[in-house]
Amino acid sequence: MQNRILLVEDDPELSELIAEYLSGEGWEIEVVHRGEEALEKLAESNQFSAMVLDVMLPGLSGFEVLRRVRGSESPSSRTPIVMLTARGDEVDRVLGLEMGADDYLPKPFSSRELAARLRAVLRRSGVEEINSTVEAAPARTILQVGEFEVDVAAHSVRRGNLPIELTALELRLLELLMSHAGSVVTREQIAQDVLGRQLLLYDRSVDTHMSNLRRKIAGDDERNPIKTLRGTGYMFALPAQRS
Repeated sequence: MQNRILLVEDDPELSELIAEYLSGEGWEIEVVHRGEEALEKLAESNQFSAMVLDVMLPGLSGFEVLRRVRGSESPSSRTPIVMLTARGDEVDRVLGLEMGADDYLPKPFSSRELAARLRAVLRRSGVEEINSTVEAAPARTILQVGEFEVDVAAHSVRRGNLPIELTALELRLLELLMSHAGSVVTREQIAQDVLGRQLLLYDRSVDTHMSNLRRKIAGDDERNPIKTLRGTGYMFALPAQRS
């Protein structure tokens, strides 16, 4: 996959500034100004490493674009997405995360911070940087706890014989929990290892992503293996620890 970024921003001046900075960081940037155009681009090609998506767009909103991308059955449904939201609008941020966004950035923001967020998202999703050297394929790593299995190299999850569709961020989160199965993983560690940043005061993004993950892997099953330890963090329980 090429290191191409799809930027969806209706402000011509802002999109030009962002594209110029990110291009200087080594990415190939394609800019569209409407949600409909973004969906057309994704349908034409699955060669985008990530998408930067503004919430406020003419026509289809950023939320509707996000909903359609995550709800599709095409390979582009797993494209990492960073949402651009209005400053201080927590509702937008939470809604975006609940719908499957990988990260968010409130306006106004610095292009440098956006580049850092993109690198973190791409690193979590397994997308290589342009300048990285070609190495031998990594050894196949399988994480298995009870009926749940994660194939790290193939980026796939199964519960018994049933495949589970997760976003790249949710997959990384499950990998972290299963690699520490039976032990508590703090919210601070999750933020650092999975989101690529420090946990901020009143930051509920970890909890939102965890809620999405719990729903996808076990639904309303009371034996959900992901346990919440209030005030501490989360744990992927071993079979003997589940009730």
